[in-house]
Amino acid sequence: MGASPIFPLPRDDHAVLLLHGLSSTPAELRYLSRTLAEEGITTHVPTLAGYSAGTGHASMEQWIDAALAEFDALAAQHEHVSVCGLSMGATLAAAVAQQRPNVRALLLLSITFNYDGWAMPWYRFLVHALYFTPWRLRCRYREHAPYGLRNEALREKIARAMQKDDISEVGPAFITLPAIHEARRLTRAVRRKLTRIGADCLIIHAIDDETSSPHNARLVAAGIKAPFLRTIWLDDSYHMIASDNEREVVARECTLFLRESAASSASCTSAPPVVSRALARRLRQLSAVARKP
Repeated sequence: MGASPIFPLPRDDHAVLLLHGLSSTPAELRYLSRTLAEEGITTHVPTLAGYSAGTGHASMEQWIDAALAEFDALAAQHEHVSVCGLSMGATLAAAVAQQRPNVRALLLLSITFNYDGWAMPWYRFLVHALYFTPWRLRCRYREHAPYGLRNEALREKIARAMQKDDISEVGPAFITLPAIHEARRLTRAVRRKLTRIGADCLIIHAIDDETSSPHNARLVAAGIKAPFLRTIWLDDSYHMIASDNEREVVARECTLFLRESAASSASCTSAPPVVSRALARRLRQLSAVARKP
């Protein structure tokens, strides 16, 4: 398992560091990476020691250091460097932006501060308590349906992959207790310093995210100091939005935002939240029901 290749940059000098989810692989962001590369944006999806699947265990401080090293390597070669993350990778991307004021744009996909989505088990709070017992090296959280996917055909494919290899293109079959513990430490550290983020920021989140509720996205939007902030809500996806039904929307909006951010070094005004057409219809329906006597 290695890092994906760094694609050539034919049209501009903008690179993006893409960070996958906890204990997963660069395959999670393959579609987004390929789409950005086709638009002439250099993409780099590294494997981080102690964070990525199959690389052992490391502290969250080591995760941040590894991500910063990848960012610095890109910044030495490109005028603009942005950071994009998915799930816990989005939280890690935010940590990079807190320590590197030269981040051009920050793209947060399904950012996770709390595992508070509708599919999370009621006993999840016990996982953190178990870490401080002798069971911490034996216990692990096993992923289950819907695997972050609203697309049923893809969900079945992922279920088969996890049964066969304990890993899939949207993440691992299980996450160890030490990894979950370090992820919790990371989220707490990032939340305490949200005001340090001053990069242009794009937030994309599904309103039906079964892993991390929309509250996670709202926390970021309310706490950061981005000169240009755009929030997009999706209605036909679950947590793994870079692979699910609206992956084309995610890739298109990321590309557009990166272009807009790189094109202007002046401060921009924040835009109102953007919703998909399906979500707009749903909101109108809910509003109509609420108005009925």
